[in-house]
Amino acid sequence: MDRYIDLIEQTFYFPTEEFKVIDNNLYFNEVPLMDIVNKYGTPLKLTFLPKISSQIQKAKKFFNEAITNNNYQGNYVYCYCTKSSHFQFVLEEALKNDIHIETSSAYDIPIVKILFEKGKISKDTYVICNGYKRPEYTQYISDLINEGFKNCIPILDNLDEINAYDELVSNPCFVGMRLAADEEPKFEFYTSRLGIRYNDVLPLYESKIKNNPKFKLKMLHFFINTGMKDTTYYWSELSRFVHKYCELRKVCPDLDSIDIGGGWPIKTSVHFDYDYGYMADQIVKTIKRICTENQVPVPNIFTEFGSFTVGESGAVLYSVLGSKLQNDKEEWYMIDSSFITTLPDVWGLNQKFILLAVNNWNQAYDKVKIGGITCDSMDYYNSEAHLNMVFLPKLQEQKKQIIGFFHTGAYQESLGGYGGIQHCLVPAPKHVLIQKDENGNFTDTLFAPEQDKNIMLKILGYQS
Repeated sequence: MDRYIDLIEQTFYFPTEEFKVIDNNLYFNEVPLMDIVNKYGTPLKLTFLPKISSQIQKAKKFFNEAITNNNYQGNYVYCYCTKSSHFQFVLEEALKNDIHIETSSAYDIPIVKILFEKGKISKDTYVICNGYKRPEYTQYISDLINEGFKNCIPILDNLDEINAYDELVSNPCFVGMRLAADEEPKFEFYTSRLGIRYNDVLPLYESKIKNNPKFKLKMLHFFINTGMKDTTYYWSELSRFVHKYCELRKVCPDLDSIDIGGGWPIKTSVHFDYDYGYMADQIVKTIKRICTENQVPVPNIFTEFGSFTVGESGAVLYSVLGSKLQNDKEEWYMIDSSFITTLPDVWGLNQKFILLAVNNWNQAYDKVKIGGITCDSMDYYNSEAHLNMVFLPKLQEQKKQIIGFFHTGAYQESLGGYGGIQHCLVPAPKHVLIQKDENGNFTDTLFAPEQDKNIMLKILGYQS
């Protein structure tokens, strides 16, 4: 019977830039995963920090090339969307690349202050403050502005938000507006709940910003849930947005920037086809064409990439505890953790990640389903995006089988309740960071051990 490695090599263009097999074991970005497993055990979360920097540099390269090739007179500004992962090691790695940040809630702002105190950002760093804001959030934003963070830009999400800044801000400041985009036809509603209606944009500017010496309208913000995709829907919404920028720019000379939120996709399959360079070029070309037609200066282009920045840096490794044949043809591999707690997007959004065996690539393979250890019927993974089924090496006695899910670095920790109470009290797994030292050698450090029972019992009130 064919081996697992034969199946993968026949199905995909394998090995890839990120994955290769040496001596029957999988390497991820040149990291021998079995060495990490043998050192730390499973279940295990892994963050490969150099990937964050390489993703940022990739986006900068493509957008700057598009600006040069199209003789575009505005600048490109890369912002990291912090909600994708708030971890200190993620922010500090990303900020090595001369970028800016976008926030979404009140407690982002204390993180901004800590980053400033550590010298990771300056008061010139753009802090784009998005979201529908509670009073605590508007207070924190106002504090930043009053402390001299001149590029802290609150993005107005409703008609009344500006009143809070009028009351709390003592220094003149920039503001932005988020425009409410129409959603894709498959959504249960037509227009995003977030942002300001297109018809209200100009009246809001005229009534509360134009003649107020505290404010300058610097930015319009645009966000598409499904991200930057080469679809009629995306280009239609982007064009509509740029036309509104042109309309407003004619009466508002301070308006010089747009933030085109909704990021680039990440690889969710070994076979992945997305032309980043083409998309950057077409975005820049579209903005320039519409501005030229309307005879207004082109804006600076901000993007806020979250998943694209951090997603491909992450992996989760599990051991297969055993198998169960539940009828004549359904074989279940039971892992030593839970998808609900460690990869909540798998069951919450039916998200697909890259799934590969970590060892035993020379063994024959089986078609299987993968089950988590909770008692929840939804704690399973049984179909890959590229095959509509899962194949893994056959289990062998006295030989452990390790499997890995890859490109899991965005959102999973926050959605799963990192460090808190997990479903069925399944503990949060160990978390290991991998970096490169100045000599190009890999180093691994334990960021967090597996959650222990005493932490859970204390949270639940059983221990003081």
